[in-house]
Amino acid sequence: MNFDENEPQSVREQRFAAERAESRAARKAASLDLWGAHVGAVIVTIAVVLLGWYGKLVAPGIVGGIFMLWFAAALAWAYADGDHGRHALQRAYNITFGWGDGV
Repeated sequence: MNFDENEPQSVREQRFAAERAESRAARKAASLDLWGAHVGAVIVTIAVVLLGWYGKLVAPGIVGGIFMLWFAAALAWAYADGDHGRHALQRAYNITFGWGDGV
């Protein structure tokens, strides 16, 4: 999104709306690579099981709750960004657990 201080506000808003629609269409058409998200979900699951096995039952609830809130916020963000249905769930899943790519 380029900014030109001399263009009228209405032209700028139309241009920004067109750029957002173009990027949204490209994002919806692209396939999501969920391999890293699956790795991240497995790591979190193992950590929650180990916390429940060796620790008190409060720790898995806290860790699980944090990831549940993180997923809910990511889903709200994807929904507000114009994604709906399965693609919104996949984006939220990838946002929440996609850090598994770096492991």
